[in-house]
Amino acid sequence: MRRLLGTIASINIGLVLAGYAHAGVAESLIPHRAVYDLELQDASERSGIESMYGRMVYEFNGSACAGYTVGFRFVTQADTGNSVRLTDQQTTTYENLEDRTFRFITKSFVNQKLDLEVRGSARAGSQGTSVDLTIPRRAKLELDPAQFPTAQMISLIERAKKGERFFQSYLFDGSDEGRKVMLTTSVVGSPRVSVVDEEERDATGDFADMPTWPVTIAYFDETKKDEETPIYRISFKLYENGITRDLIMDYGEFALKGTLSSLETFDGEGC
Repeated sequence: MRRLLGTIASINIGLVLAGYAHAGVAESLIPHRAVYDLELQDASERSGIESMYGRMVYEFNGSACAGYTVGFRFVTQADTGNSVRLTDQQTTTYENLEDRTFRFITKSFVNQKLDLEVRGSARAGSQGTSVDLTIPRRAKLELDPAQFPTAQMISLIERAKKGERFFQSYLFDGSDEGRKVMLTTSVVGSPRVSVVDEEERDATGDFADMPTWPVTIAYFDETKKDEETPIYRISFKLYENGITRDLIMDYGEFALKGTLSSLETFDGEGC
């Protein structure tokens, strides 16, 4: 369950920014708080999961010049028939586009007991990603060049607007104890106004009739060069302002559906 955190955090966020090259796209991102109701869409016998449900809360704030903060909470309850497992993952991040820096704090609870805490910071450079971890143990790492989540989202939207439909990028989001860079492969469909399910229409409000890109992102463990199967895939509808809905999170042995149940937008900080 631990990998669930990094995948969702990456949804709302491929080239590392150079100054304000992407300022136009960055300024179009809307600060918001989105709540998604989660339910089990599919599960294999091997997964051992009989039922699963939960809720995800994602809060995005900031600006291109001041930096972006994300508050994220992901709670699920899984029933295997023999036991019930409650997981609660909480993350706070800060990303500065101009300095190309990233700070992250993650706490993971299992059955209301702290299971793991990770704290650290990172800086993106042309030669690599420098990571400074403080918890659970101090370490300094030099990883492959990568993007941080908001920079990756800005690049995804920019490429989608140019009509690019398939591209790869590398992502560092602090997951897996902040020790890995993930290879991501994105497939983006043509923008269109798609039917909004009844469950999401009230939440989307004025955005319901705006065009979205259908996006699927596959995540690969870059340390396993010969592995052709992604660790997981995420599919969603993406608005130009960075808001997402109609989520499907596929982990191979099981898949979760995320329905946007509440959406609140905020005034941006401006520059």
